[in-house]
Amino acid sequence: MEQLSHDYSLQTENKRYGILESASKRVRMIFSVMASPNRIDILRILNSKGPLTYSELKSLAGFKSKKESGKFAYHLRKLLRQSLVALNKGERRYTITNLGKLVLSLARQIEERSIVESGKMYVRTSHNSIEEFNSHKIIQSIVREAGMPLEQAQKITEEVENKIYKFQAAYLTSSLVRETVNSVLIEHGYEEYRSRMSRLGMPSSDVLDLVSNAEGITNGIEGIINNASMSVFSEHLLLNSLPKDISDMHLGGELNISNPGVWGIIPDVAFLNINEFSEGLQNLNGKFFSISRVRFDEKPNFAAALQLLLALMSREASSEVVLEGITDFLLNDTLNREDIASSFSRSLISSSASSSYSEGLPSFTILLPINTLDKKTLEALLDGYTKYTDLTPLPRVSLALNYSEDSRTLEEDSQMISSVVRSGGKIVIMKNEKRTSNGIRKSLDGKDTRSVASLQSMSINLPRLAYQSNKDETYFRAKLALTIKPALEAMYIRKKNILNAIRKGLCPVMGSSNFEQFGTTNIILNLTGLNESVYDILGYNQNSTGDDVLKKVLKTSGDVALDHGRQMDSKSVGISMIDDDSSIRFSTLDSEKYGKTLLSTGAESAKQYSQGITVKGKELLLQPQKTLEECISIDGLLRGGLSTSIDLTDISVQDELNKAIAASTGLTFFRPFVRSLICRGCSRRYVGSDVNKCETCGSVYLRIC
Repeated sequence: MEQLSHDYSLQTENKRYGILESASKRVRMIFSVMASPNRIDILRILNSKGPLTYSELKSLAGFKSKKESGKFAYHLRKLLRQSLVALNKGERRYTITNLGKLVLSLARQIEERSIVESGKMYVRTSHNSIEEFNSHKIIQSIVREAGMPLEQAQKITEEVENKIYKFQAAYLTSSLVRETVNSVLIEHGYEEYRSRMSRLGMPSSDVLDLVSNAEGITNGIEGIINNASMSVFSEHLLLNSLPKDISDMHLGGELNISNPGVWGIIPDVAFLNINEFSEGLQNLNGKFFSISRVRFDEKPNFAAALQLLLALMSREASSEVVLEGITDFLLNDTLNREDIASSFSRSLISSSASSSYSEGLPSFTILLPINTLDKKTLEALLDGYTKYTDLTPLPRVSLALNYSEDSRTLEEDSQMISSVVRSGGKIVIMKNEKRTSNGIRKSLDGKDTRSVASLQSMSINLPRLAYQSNKDETYFRAKLALTIKPALEAMYIRKKNILNAIRKGLCPVMGSSNFEQFGTTNIILNLTGLNESVYDILGYNQNSTGDDVLKKVLKTSGDVALDHGRQMDSKSVGISMIDDDSSIRFSTLDSEKYGKTLLSTGAESAKQYSQGITVKGKELLLQPQKTLEECISIDGLLRGGLSTSIDLTDISVQDELNKAIAASTGLTFFRPFVRSLICRGCSRRYVGSDVNKCETCGSVYLRIC
């Protein structure tokens, strides 16, 4: 019995030894598989890419020639035999097994531990590579990027290196190294150097929010990419490009910079004459290889050429593009009314899908000289434009009707114009001038040059200045003058940067029009909250005395701007009162700072400051002379331009609508409009309607426009 027991225990021990020997052999085989970097690469590829066919895996692993086919098959066979890789015979695809993932993880841990034991540190760089830590690169960056003297940079780097070695990290990242450098710089009081070394970008949580809240993005993936990239450029502008006092004034709410992401790269408004492109879009030279080179003067290609120009110019202005000379090509043909309407609408509809690099999509204004158009031709153009607006919830294109002394009168066309406005179209009317749809003048120096770039997206918070003036009108105007000077200097820096960008080819369309030789650049500052400043904060009544003070404020701002412009060797400097995004921002910041919006008791319900002049249609019909005189007098004091809008929403009778438009004849510029609602759910547009819920999809989210 004892003999049997001894034999059994011996057999059990032999069996256990055999199992251990088999396991040990299997481990040795797995380690032999790991000894080949080619096989580790195959595991990494399958782990990251998922199931792959034989040819896909072979190509990704770098075995591309026929001579290497045998070598690849040998490595793959080794992985299959050790069950690190499996083949799905039905799909004929290879996958990494759980054991393969374990082996790959072990290989990574061994690699990292060996780096730690060797005493070396590696950096994951922003160029998607891993490099051994080298303190000399820190010295080079501080000297090159921050402009610090070499000896100081070496001392800073010594401290940074000591801190980094205390981290005891296997891998560093370039952002961590930069943060460490910046912390040492700030400890030594080198704030300016730290600012130059700052990394620009978005927190990962902000990027996640952009993607997570994609339903609020109206322009699809382009909107997400634009928001992310504009965040980087905005930060660069405020931290590195602008003078510190201007950045502080913007952040503090005394100034507002619209579209900061592209502020220093492209102009706000571009005035272009298509006659400059008579050679067509062939002048793009080495830019935009994927875009067809067509000619405007080839009649069959005109609609395509216009469409391409609209698409390209979406990338070369952030706010608006004004196009002249279209009728010279569109009407210089034997086209009948139907052909004109069809060609015009087709080009506008096709261009509506063009993209943009700016934060918002720039609008387009097509200038139509009425003295060159007979009534039937104008009707054809308006018909084509209406077809476009019928299909577009929020049209980007406006028509500007320019009436000269030798053209027919506005009264003759008022019915056609009111019909387009009533249907949701955008029309602006001007007399003997060329302006944007917002009222900005093309020429400020009296020279009607071919191309003009207008820089206008900087606004001054007048209510803030008035509040700080302790109701002293003289002190208020003095503070305004002191604000205008640094603002203009910042705009002059911007002008040089944009001209340099055009010269480098970043704006190929403007560059192809010989802008540098024949064009000019306007610099315009916008005034926001003039009425609140004079009537509500300074305390003047809306009578002749208050009106005189208001005009003195405008005259002071215009004189200071013109005088400072001459000092900068520029006559194209002006002051404007137009609509932009500063109104709501200023009133919100002032409300947070002072606990209330700086408005009088009667205007507390308003959520934004006044900009430009908006006249109600009924008011215009009742007191046309008084209304026109106020607009004309203010417009005459502003060299930059005035946004004058005629709100016709309160007029429903067609005959009264025509009369209201005709009554505005005395104005140099005005924009008649009827308010619309756009459903955010299905994009249906309601013109002049007072609805609370969409009749199509039932959504209550309606956008006023």
